[in-house]
Amino acid sequence: MKTGLKKKDWLLILIILCVAGLTVLAHTYIGGRGANKVVVKVDGVIQGTYSLSEDGRIEINDGTNVIEISNGKADMIEADCPDQLCVNQKAVSRNHENIICLPNKVVVEVESVEESEYDAVTN
Repeated sequence: MKTGLKKKDWLLILIILCVAGLTVLAHTYIGGRGANKVVVKVDGVIQGTYSLSEDGRIEINDGTNVIEISNGKADMIEADCPDQLCVNQKAVSRNHENIICLPNKVVVEVESVEESEYDAVTN
């Protein structure tokens, strides 16, 4: 049985497959590098964007909240709010995970290529 594809057809298919493969590689290796970051917002306004690959401490609102970035995770380690819920939340590292301090109006959200392990949490 003959497929009816000519030499130029096979060449076109090969070129399309190569371009698709290079696009996937470029997205994986180049696009993924700068994607792991933490965006800090205070009262809805972005105060800073920090890489999860660089360890350090970040003071927010003149020290009312302190975030520590280490081992690719961000964790709220200090807050002057009365309930301390933000301090007791787990460290975040996956896409759209966040830490929220309502009294101080602070939101720390991860923008990453790695998805969160949970879709939703219910009681």
